[in-house]
Amino acid sequence: MRNNHVTKQRWAIDIDRDAIANAQIVDVPETELAEGAIEVAIDLYAMTANNVTYAVFGKPLGLFGNDQGYWDFFAERDAPGRLPVWGFATVSRSAHEGVPVGTQLYGYYPMASHAVLHPGRVSAHGFTDTTPRRATLPIIYNQYQRVDALGDYRAPDHDYWPVFRPLFLTGWLIADQLEDDGDYAAQQILIASASSKTAIGLAHALQQRETRPQIIGLTSAGNAAYVEQLGLYDKVVTYDAVGAIDASVASAMVDMAGNPQVAASVHNHFGDALKASIVVGKSHWDANDDSGPMAGPPRAMFFAPGRSEKRIGEWGPDGFRQKLEAAWLGFADLAPRLLGIEKREGAQAALAAYQETVAGKADAKTGLVIAP
Repeated sequence: MRNNHVTKQRWAIDIDRDAIANAQIVDVPETELAEGAIEVAIDLYAMTANNVTYAVFGKPLGLFGNDQGYWDFFAERDAPGRLPVWGFATVSRSAHEGVPVGTQLYGYYPMASHAVLHPGRVSAHGFTDTTPRRATLPIIYNQYQRVDALGDYRAPDHDYWPVFRPLFLTGWLIADQLEDDGDYAAQQILIASASSKTAIGLAHALQQRETRPQIIGLTSAGNAAYVEQLGLYDKVVTYDAVGAIDASVASAMVDMAGNPQVAASVHNHFGDALKASIVVGKSHWDANDDSGPMAGPPRAMFFAPGRSEKRIGEWGPDGFRQKLEAAWLGFADLAPRLLGIEKREGAQAALAAYQETVAGKADAKTGLVIAP
């Protein structure tokens, strides 16, 4: 089955794998679809600091337990990088009878106007992309969900989905790990980069517990007022005031930005009272890593796909989905109060948004979405 579909301008953004600030718009010609493949036109995606983390870990760094990295989702090894983004797309051409033209999907796409996918394990909920180089990458990134089958999709939340949903999932999974591990015997959880969307998701998930440690948001002076008015943290402390926190209180840190100077100040202040130090992202990719020796525990990387696969194994796919959907619906009610949406259109706007985010100029109070 093949369907022709009138398509808009076709473009993608190529990124230098060795210097992620270098990026350019390229034209992408329409290609013949292989039998069983589909093409999607990307409708809306979010640009967040999380995408910078994908670029930082684009090359193989052992994150996936093999010799692959985030560039392997949408580009062959000898080609420039194509940044993964989360968003919505509509099937524009199809050579797969189970996924017809017009099907709306939520999932993982390249920063581009279009993408070619190879659906496998097609069901009423969606499908798994079976592009060969993606087969050994975490399955959570390869799953595409039909919008009309999402149990927690509501039209008013549409623009907030690509901004918050993947980051909320990460925050929710971190909260689950903390609870599962008895909060590492900590009386307070220090969340660094407290204005970030993943931190907001984590704080919200922790707030839902009947009993929990105190939640302290660590942030820059410029974001302190915004973080305080979120109402999700018991206390907000600026980075330069970490030394004023009682160093004898058993604590755990969750570091969303991966800034080594911030980590060093917390580690060296708390010393042995710091029971765990979890690193989630690396949006501060250009921060000087030479922070000197650090007291306290070793820093441990949190990997959301690994945690989700563990829980899917224990709860089953349906159980996992139901728990996540219930948690998301509670959070989605808050989302419009937490930030506003800024929508930009077209290739030039997409490139500018990427460059701003890589340069650390993105506004924490805004959800930036791109309509290609």
